[in-house]
Amino acid sequence: MESATPATAAIAEAPAPIAAAAKIEMVPIATDQRIEALDVVRGFALIGIFLMNIEFFNRVFASFNEGMPRDLTGLNWFASWFIAYFEQGKFWTIFSLLFGMGFAVMMVRAERAGREFKQVYLRRVLALAVFGALHYIFLWQGDILFSYAVAALMLMIVLYGKTKPLLITIAVVVGLAFIPGMNDLFAVATGLAAAGLFALYMRSEKRVTIRGNAIPIFSFLLLLIGVLLMIAATVFWVLPDGPIEPRWPLTVFGPLIFTTGWLSWKYFEPVEKRGVRLGVGLYVFFALVMTFAGVVQRFAPDPFAGVATSVQKPADDKKADAAKIAPPVVASAAAPTAAATAAAPTVAPAAVVPAAVAPTAEKKLAEPAAVTGDKPAAKSDKKADEKKPKKTKEERAAERKAEKEKNLAENKAEKEKEIRLFSKGGYWETVNYSGGKFIEKAAGDFGFAMVLIGMFLLGVWFVRSGVMENPGAHLPFFKKLMVYGLPIGIGLGLLGSMITMSHIPGDRTDGWGIARGLRDLGNLPACLGYVGMVVLMLHSKTVFANIRVLGPLGRMALTNYLSQSLICGIYFYGYALGHWGMPRGQQVIFVLVIFSAQVAFSHWWLSKFPYGPMEWFWRGFTYRQIPKFKI
Repeated sequence: MESATPATAAIAEAPAPIAAAAKIEMVPIATDQRIEALDVVRGFALIGIFLMNIEFFNRVFASFNEGMPRDLTGLNWFASWFIAYFEQGKFWTIFSLLFGMGFAVMMVRAERAGREFKQVYLRRVLALAVFGALHYIFLWQGDILFSYAVAALMLMIVLYGKTKPLLITIAVVVGLAFIPGMNDLFAVATGLAAAGLFALYMRSEKRVTIRGNAIPIFSFLLLLIGVLLMIAATVFWVLPDGPIEPRWPLTVFGPLIFTTGWLSWKYFEPVEKRGVRLGVGLYVFFALVMTFAGVVQRFAPDPFAGVATSVQKPADDKKADAAKIAPPVVASAAAPTAAATAAAPTVAPAAVVPAAVAPTAEKKLAEPAAVTGDKPAAKSDKKADEKKPKKTKEERAAERKAEKEKNLAENKAEKEKEIRLFSKGGYWETVNYSGGKFIEKAAGDFGFAMVLIGMFLLGVWFVRSGVMENPGAHLPFFKKLMVYGLPIGIGLGLLGSMITMSHIPGDRTDGWGIARGLRDLGNLPACLGYVGMVVLMLHSKTVFANIRVLGPLGRMALTNYLSQSLICGIYFYGYALGHWGMPRGQQVIFVLVIFSAQVAFSHWWLSKFPYGPMEWFWRGFTYRQIPKFKI
């Protein structure tokens, strides 16, 4: 370990029981060395994960960001509402917190033994990435294991990465991203750059001095970015022909980033608190970004307002006949606010214009009249380009609107394809579909990893501070988490539900962005509240202490998580039993039955074997030794 670096100092505030522990070998944790509270919380989180995941074995992923289905009634509505606001988003954050705790436990054990930690952990991450990729492609697209592997890799960059290799890697990735068909790599480069930025906060002591003020380099960069965004916003507002769409986002996010930079400067010291501050700060920052984005979307002027719903009729009759288009199209139920602006030869009623033909049609209509005869219609020289009239605001807005409608049409087509595929398609057809989407998913995980890194760092603090290693000695702390975290976290989500609980794609006025942002903002305190609740139950002297029955389930979390996907895939998808579309209320009953069976199976298995089946493979690859198979 690089114990002298600020990074390790920031997360290495070890309590006396850890610092004084005897050295042990770097091997898998024995049963009697496990932290019971971690296993119980992990088992508790599994039921919440299952209740969320099962919905998307019966609902298309293309509707993931649409909230509750709008046609629910009775028990189906109540089940969907309860899960959406008491569980959704709270339990993957618990799992992320636990993942960070597991990272810290391995790191502490490496310190105790004086052994290499980074190589061992990278093997663990590699194995997890393989599990996640196979899970995504062959079982279910809702996989989070690969996301955790990407985030764990980025966390290693934050804590141990070196500047020169990181910059070279980013440059190579950006270069590859310019290759046609590989533009998803830009997201990878962005994620790596963000990890490097976070590393500056955790490890760099360099400062920029301005008028006697020594500003940490991380804070200086955020302050600079914030100022530049605010200047850009001012320019876009002042210029009469400036872009319209970026005005409000820049106006909001410039001050937000500037404020974040100032706070990181003010609370840069002490070094041992940087990890937990960065962890909480990252989650809150991205939740606020989503909330403010929703505010901008809801209250900022519509950039498409005043745009004609059809291409302007040309003056020349002959040209008008050639450019004849269908009447304005009425938006479908999936996107009632989107009016058709694209020109198309034929359009079915109540359909969104599917092809990006509007820009092409408008471009042709905006060009000078073609020269008759065999002469070319226009010269491709520089003078001809200069004479070409510039597009008006209305024309640019129409192009953006056509692009929006194209995206809505693609989303609708994607939903129809998923419904057919998963309700009636064959197994290898679904595998081929998932495999084709995996690269896009993997690139997107580098963005999601920025939030996960925050949760990992917070989990590291729980272990490093001794709070989770000896929870019985910190019960007042866990009581505060429950008493304050649950009402605040769940309350924010319920506040958002008063705005709206569903979203219609393309509708910018329903307030969904604000509602979702508030719920996401509340997920962190609710997550901590649930952790506090489970720990208090575990240490109570009442019937609630029986929650420890979930411990074996948590010890086999990887096996149980993957088996849930296997069971659901076989039961719901069209390539097997084909019960696609089970109502939400019945899904809850299904989960309770399978979950109870998993609890019983976990107890039976661990009475005969020290590890779950998947855990056995994972540990063997991580430690490069075959673990003991039987007790």
